[in-house]
This record gives sequence, structure tokens and C-alpha cells, in this order.
Amino acid sequence: MTGHDAFEQVRLVLEEGERAVASAADAAALAAVKSALLGKSGRIPALMEHLRALPKEEKPRFGAEVNVAKKRIEDAVLEREAVLGRAATGGPREDLTLPGIAPATGSLHPITRTIREVVRVFGTLGFEETDGPEIEDEFHNFVALNIPEHHPARDEADNFYVSNRRLLLRSQTSTIQVRTMETRRPPLRIVAAGRVYRPDTVDATHHYMFHQIEGLAIDEGLSMADLKTTLLAFVRTLYGEDVNVRLRPSFFPFTEPSAEIDVEFPGRGYVEIGGCGMVDPAVLEACGVDAARWSGFAFGLGIERLAMRRFAVPDIRRLTENDVRFLRQVH
Repeated sequence: MTGHDAFEQVRLVLEEGERAVASAADAAALAAVKSALLGKSGRIPALMEHLRALPKEEKPRFGAEVNVAKKRIEDAVLEREAVLGRAATGGPREDLTLPGIAPATGSLHPITRTIREVVRVFGTLGFEETDGPEIEDEFHNFVALNIPEHHPARDEADNFYVSNRRLLLRSQTSTIQVRTMETRRPPLRIVAAGRVYRPDTVDATHHYMFHQIEGLAIDEGLSMADLKTTLLAFVRTLYGEDVNVRLRPSFFPFTEPSAEIDVEFPGRGYVEIGGCGMVDPAVLEACGVDAARWSGFAFGLGIERLAMRRFAVPDIRRLTENDVRFLRQVH
């Protein structure tokens, strides 16, 4: 037999073998085909007898092709065994008309979803979204917000200073209000959401890194009535018409008068979600706004508190643990 005839014989054995495997009607027939092809005296091993008649330079290629044929026959047998096994046990057969299995997909974090929804709601009330840096200087974080040099809020124990008390991680998003008033003239309505940092002890309701959304409106003749109307419209859009807003007198250096914002949920009582007030004239003047002509109100809301109420999350730490099981529950 010539070299050409030997290689042709490999091709024929492979083609005939694959057809025989595919046509095996049951396990017994397949076992007989497998033995005839791959058994000790089968057709695949018998091909190696042609090696003696081949030239030396063709023997490696011939041996490689025989091995390839053997592997293809073995794979065909395994596939046919699986098909016959499913048929014998009454197992499901592949239905090519069925849709494929969709891969698992991710989802937005509850904090991200809450921020986007809050910004969207305030957008319907005429507020434009803005942003600012997370590393701030003392002027924007304290001075321009009417917080004097020796005020307890500027203490090292209550802030994350990063450069000899001249730079710090912002402790509130009110800094964005200051930067906006420095670069834009009234009237204006803006909201700004972002991370803030305070060295609080982590527990079920506190964290050293959390999120706020700050709102600011400056126009002629604004009053506390405008502030409460805005907050009531926001809360009822977010949570439903059956909730109420209560403003409790409080104190903040940058607003006067100031109030805490409480939201009443049916059957749960009032829950504090942030603070608000009329912008102190000293803050307006520090930012170059004429306090004799313009007035404004501001509010700051805790995003985590809104998210915890919205998704019924009992512990703020759940929002930062990155537990996939929890994230799937609030999807």
C-alpha cells in the first residue's frame, strides 16, 4: 500500500466510523460499533499496521492522523451515549425552539438608585443637579458657612483633616452650595448629592462615610413657607400622598431660622431625615450675593436614611457590606 492509500484509509475509517456511531439505535448497538472501531482488534488500531510500509518521513504525520481519528471517534461515542441515555431514562431532549438561558445580570446599588430617584424628583420641582470636590479647604467647608474658627464643628476629632487642618474630607455637601453661589448669580435652584465624611462610630444608624443630598434655592422673596412646600412635595412624590412633613426648630450656623425635617409614615410615627432653614445672610454675603435683595432656603437630607426607609433596611451597615444576597433582596 502506498503512502497515499494509507492516508486515504484513515479518512475512510473515520467517515464510516462516525456514520456508524451516529446510526446506533440503542446502547447495545453502540457498544458493538465502539468495539469494532476502538477495540484491540478494531479498525482504528489496525490502521497502525500501515506504518511498516510507509517511508520514514511520512510515519510521524500518519501516526498523528490516526490519533486524531481515534479522538474524534471517542468523542462521537460519548455524545451518542449521552443522547441514548436521556432517551432510555425518559429525560428531556433538547428543544431548539426554546429561548436561551439569560445570564445573570447586575443591578444598581440601593444608594445609587435612591440618589437618582431623589435627583429626578427634585428635577421635577425645578432643581438642577450640580457637583463638587470631596476634598475641601476650610473656607468652603467652614468659613463661608458661618462656622467660626473655634467652633466645635471644626475640631480635629470631628473631621478627617488631610493637610495640617487646611484641607479635609468634606463633612457636608453644603460646600457645593458655596461653590455654586461663587460662580453663578441668582436666581438659582440646585441639588447636589455625594459622599461626606465624619469620624463617627459605626453602628446601625451611623457610619464614617455616608451620602447627603443638599438643596439650595435663591430668589427674591423666598420664605419658610416655600421651603416646607418644596419638602412636602418632594416627600409625597417619593413616598406617597399619605405622609406628612414636620419642621422642628433647631440650630445650624449657616441657616436662620433652622429646623430638623421629620417625615411621618403611617403606623411608624415621625422619622428625622435631615435639616433645613433659611440661608443666613452672612453666608450669602460671604459668597458675593446681595442679602438685601435675595433670600434663600437650603436643606440637607441623609441618603442612607431615605434608602433605609424606602427599602426597609434596618441597619446602615448592610449598605456597605457588599453582600450579594442582600443586594438581590433590595433589587
